[in-house]
Amino acid sequence: MSVSEAENRRQYGDVRKIAARARLLTCYTIADTGWFPWVAAQMPLDEGARLLDVGCGPGWFWASCGPLPTDLDLTLVDRSPAMVADALDRCSSLCLGRLAGEPADAVSLPFPDGHFDGVIAMHMLYHVDDPEKAMAEMARVLKPGGFLAVTTNGIGNMRQIYELTTVFGGMPIDPAAARFGFAEAENLMRRTFGSVSVHRHPSRLRVTEPEDVFLAMTSFPPGEDAGEAELSAFRNAIHAAFERGGGAIETEQERGLFISRKAP
Repeated sequence: MSVSEAENRRQYGDVRKIAARARLLTCYTIADTGWFPWVAAQMPLDEGARLLDVGCGPGWFWASCGPLPTDLDLTLVDRSPAMVADALDRCSSLCLGRLAGEPADAVSLPFPDGHFDGVIAMHMLYHVDDPEKAMAEMARVLKPGGFLAVTTNGIGNMRQIYELTTVFGGMPIDPAAARFGFAEAENLMRRTFGSVSVHRHPSRLRVTEPEDVFLAMTSFPPGEDAGEAELSAFRNAIHAAFERGGGAIETEQERGLFISRKAP
């Protein structure tokens, strides 16, 4: 098992760690349209389409994206069996034509060539050791004319919050975007499919609860492994940032959706 594989299992063995990070986005985002409904509105979701969600996590997207076309055939896969089980349970009440799920690795999808009308990979390619191989697999299982939708973050995402994590050795920028951000997504999809359309979600954060910043940023390394002195310094940094902001931290979000079509 690679280092990143071991870390992914530690991070996504249950929903609590990802929930701590998601709380920042669900409770404090300021946007005309929420992230999940906005993504769903951009994607070409057709009635009766056969869709694959790679790295489905706990299935929050499908449960929160708003009304779905009728008779969707949805398959959920994730490297974490716990996440697949949680997603299947969460999506079981949706009006779908068919729902299935199984643990699977993005670089070795257990499906035949040309099987799906659409493949979705939301905020997951920065977890993959070989994103190019994973994208080739997603292209392989797409039907001719099918679409791939990828979401990720820009390098400036939540910068004012990530800068605080430097007290325990964190990056002053979004570490996910540093691994696989806007430029990497656009370039890889263009190389794989020939063209890509880019959509950016207009939104920002205004966080009013210091503890939510603390819990989110210490739910993954290096904050998760920080010592008592480093965590105390982090709490002090958060407190100072809230004082400077008049009781809140405001920061821009950079979240994007990239869509490509497989040649007919």
